[in-house]
Amino acid sequence: MIARMLRRPLPALLAALAMAGPALAGPQEGAAKAQACAACHGPEGNSTNPAIPSLSAQPKQFIVSALYQFREGKRKNEQMTPMAAGLSNADMNDLAAYFAMQKAPAPQHKTKPENIDPGKRLTAQHNCIACHAGNLMGQQHIPRIAGQHEAYLREQLRGFKASTRAEMDGVMTSAAQALSEKDIEVLADYLAGLPAAN
Repeated sequence: MIARMLRRPLPALLAALAMAGPALAGPQEGAAKAQACAACHGPEGNSTNPAIPSLSAQPKQFIVSALYQFREGKRKNEQMTPMAAGLSNADMNDLAAYFAMQKAPAPQHKTKPENIDPGKRLTAQHNCIACHAGNLMGQQHIPRIAGQHEAYLREQLRGFKASTRAEMDGVMTSAAQALSEKDIEVLADYLAGLPAAN
């Protein structure tokens, strides 16, 4: 069975990991394991640090995917790489189940009025809503970007444009190539002010 799983394309493998062991994967187990995450990502995954993403209300499969990439060295980060290195598949599923069930707070960020219409237009023009869903709450292995920190969003978009931000399939790197620095500023401001409704 493991050999069959390893031959699958990465998105299919991540989906299989996210669904494996439903009896083991749960918010109760994840709550205890998430204590180590709170120092950076905040209580219940609600980060107060603008450079660190909130994990609350993220799709379960996205969290498994991100942890898997850090664990396998496909994505690198000074803090996350060592944190993920020792995680088992069950740990990743438990953490994902916990964070996916947490309520995202109302955004503290207020989008500049002049960026609302252009931001909305850019999310349609660059297919953000096609992948991240109409409400930009994410789906499957694609993250919630509504209500995420402006500074974090800006940094990630710049990383995708520069091809320095690792990802699974190259979709974001490709999508970001057409963005100007002004577009990135507008998108980050617009997205950060959107409600992250569960």
